[in-house]
Amino acid sequence: MTDAAPLPEKLQQIVNLFRTAPKPLRLQALLEYSKKLPPLPEKYALHPEFLKPVPECASPFFLVTERDERGGVNLYFKVPEEAPTVRGYAGILHEALSGEAPETILSVPDQFYMDMGLTDLITPMRLRGMGAILMRLKNEVRESA
Repeated sequence: MTDAAPLPEKLQQIVNLFRTAPKPLRLQALLEYSKKLPPLPEKYALHPEFLKPVPECASPFFLVTERDERGGVNLYFKVPEEAPTVRGYAGILHEALSGEAPETILSVPDQFYMDMGLTDLITPMRLRGMGAILMRLKNEVRESA
């Protein structure tokens, strides 16, 4: 791993799953996570102006965060179906980090996804987009904290 901070438990489990899976199954797992990404809540679907773009991502990618009553951060992503690998990454972030404390999200190493064994399955441009998504997400969490 390129950063020293440990991963949150759920995210570590997902990274381990990908890292230990045979190459063909890694891509399949990423596509499965794309199907797990929940739709936007109606308030954001009806008011997309509240969504923040991630212009560094090659696919149209939008995100928004909000605090819950316990102080956790709920994550919402809008990613087209036609971008299944990026959508899969969003599904991973949502499953592993939605509802977590801001400090947990901010502690995620910036390039954790490089340890998932995706570098030989996804183009460098898509990998850079994944990094940009995480950076934008962390900026949103910082701004709302």
